[in-house]
Amino acid sequence: MLRALIFVCCCFALITNGHFQLSCPEKNGRYATSQCDAYIECVNGVAERKLCPDGLLFNANGALFGYPCGYPIDVDCEGRSALQEPQSTENCPRQFGYFRMGDQTHCGQFVNCANGEGFIFNCPEGLAFDERTYKCDWPDQVPSCDAESYLGFACPLNSNSISENDLQLYPHPSDCQRYFVCQNGRPRLQSCGKKRAFNDIYGVCDGIANVTRCANYRFPDDE
Repeated sequence: MLRALIFVCCCFALITNGHFQLSCPEKNGRYATSQCDAYIECVNGVAERKLCPDGLLFNANGALFGYPCGYPIDVDCEGRSALQEPQSTENCPRQFGYFRMGDQTHCGQFVNCANGEGFIFNCPEGLAFDERTYKCDWPDQVPSCDAESYLGFACPLNSNSISENDLQLYPHPSDCQRYFVCQNGRPRLQSCGKKRAFNDIYGVCDGIANVTRCANYRFPDDE
């Protein structure tokens, strides 16, 4: 980073006949500018300003012969926050990147943008997309997601719920296969899987015949 800052401060100031000229501190290399998605590439002492594809950023710590641009989670932009104007499309805020779709109450869908074309994906049931990590995680671990609104369940403050390892377990109000685990007062959706039901007496997944409240429940694949 120090090398990049020296280049920004010293090597862009050369002026010839009233025009700015780029200069190379070394014959070959890539160097950061004040714009995080732009860089200077020097080949045999000839400098050229280049721009990463919209949505990607210049990785000042990348290998010389590797691709110089990467996703924001892999690039440190400290001290060079400027970016090019977004080239948005219908589903893509920028040409490249991973972006959550929906608001804080609909957190489970995201779009992978490549050349402005959006490919929509769903997180596994009950998980939310975290734009900080590009991963699906428990909703209560994703700051931009309202776990209670997203899952449609709020953990009761006082309850005679089943406790297991300091976790509270609650049956889903309308689905025998699913249940909620409350940790630190925040809900997480779990599923017992095919042909199994949550036994709210013992707090375990059980055969549906052993769960009285589910006597008339029809599994989705039975319909």
